[in-house]
Amino acid sequence: MATPKFILELREKIGHDLLWLTGISGVVLNDAEQVLLARRADDGRWALIAGILEPGEQPAVALVREIEEETAVTAEIERLISVQSLPPASYPNGDQVQFLDLCFRCRWLHGEPRVNDDESVEVAWFPLSALPPLSPHEQEAISNALSPDPTPVFERP
Repeated sequence: MATPKFILELREKIGHDLLWLTGISGVVLNDAEQVLLARRADDGRWALIAGILEPGEQPAVALVREIEEETAVTAEIERLISVQSLPPASYPNGDQVQFLDLCFRCRWLHGEPRVNDDESVEVAWFPLSALPPLSPHEQEAISNALSPDPTPVFERP
């Protein structure tokens, strides 16, 4: 999916300045306890399924939408696993962003994963014992999703 319209409209006003956004991400697990990952089209790295919360959209609803849009998999939200500020980042065009990430543990319901939009070049299930390189934030998210403690992890001081 292209950049959401509300972001394009904001960028017309603020240019490349830092934009604070709410992101949503999910650790999607199937019945074999494999994790659903997508290889990003923009930088080629494997990542959790993620997206941007649209104005007025509920986080859990948005993540279920993102999972289906990006992978053709239908999933359900099981629980919130973390709420964290991610470090500021820059895109190749100079746009600066910082995300407040709401990460959820999700359960696969049905559907075979496939590339379903232009945001990824590959989508696959990975066994927990054979994950590709992931960011520290994504590694922590998977660990939190697998934890028996249902308390979400919040940004640590």
